[in-house]
Amino acid sequence: RRSGSSEAGGRYRCYGLKHRQLVRLQGRDCSPFLQGLVTNDVEALVSGGRDSLYCHLLNLQGRTLFDVILYRLHKNQEEEPTILLECDATLLDAVQKHLKVYKIRKKVGISPCPDLSLWTILPFEQSSKTGNTLEVNEKKVVVCTRDPRTDAMGWRLVLSKIDNPLDIVPESHLGEIQDYHRYRYAIGIAEGVKDLPSGEAIPLESNLVYMNGISFTKGCYIGQELTARTHYTGVIRKRLMPVQLGNPLPPNSVPEKAQIVSESGKSAGRLRSYMGDVGLAMIRLAFANEPLQLRTAGDAPVQLKASVPDWWPSEEN
Repeated sequence: RRSGSSEAGGRYRCYGLKHRQLVRLQGRDCSPFLQGLVTNDVEALVSGGRDSLYCHLLNLQGRTLFDVILYRLHKNQEEEPTILLECDATLLDAVQKHLKVYKIRKKVGISPCPDLSLWTILPFEQSSKTGNTLEVNEKKVVVCTRDPRTDAMGWRLVLSKIDNPLDIVPESHLGEIQDYHRYRYAIGIAEGVKDLPSGEAIPLESNLVYMNGISFTKGCYIGQELTARTHYTGVIRKRLMPVQLGNPLPPNSVPEKAQIVSESGKSAGRLRSYMGDVGLAMIRLAFANEPLQLRTAGDAPVQLKASVPDWWPSEEN
């Protein structure tokens, strides 16, 4: 594995997130417009209480269409509300189309941001002592905020494309994007259409509550009814969990949505995505503590073990 960046020392790794893109929303109706579309309470963001917000946009059946992070650009309530929406790069056109369908007469402009770049900053040594603030050259920063999903994901940084994060974040080095994906798989963070298939993924099974991505006290939004009903009356029997594979697998060596079985051959879930020997799988919680296995495209058995992430609420640990 190439590790030039890690041999360079330094406190932080900067990962360029080219698999994510940004859309700018600007106008006085930003808040009511987004409030009717996303799972979280946008008012906390627009009013200035929060710098960033994780949420999903759902379809009418309550399935996830897009996982997004919203960033506030306006500094105070006197300024025109301006929000950046981060989404999967392959769904950029679909996101804009979806937003424009519901815009109707609302005063909100929707435009892509080809002039901006998005980064994740992770401490080189993960520890509970990682502070909440990241020292940056603020003159050149568009957005710098803790990742709203969990502190374990470090900071999100938005810059002008012409700026280099190594000039903005002291004691930092560039990291390999594969290391970013392996890290988030290892701690169980889903991101993008491979992990959260559009029109298929169920928000509460995808840990939207644990990832601070939903409000059950806000007003109506598209897909709310099924999600609220599941939360208040249903039992969640499956969850997206990190899995450790018995041996590293090359890309495309496992069939899509490969079935995972228990030692006794009972269906225990399905693999969503993986990289090397770590991945994410939808696991039936009844089998979460058992030895599990799946089969490769060549029908070879692969052992795997699911785990409960440290950042989940303590009752699940």
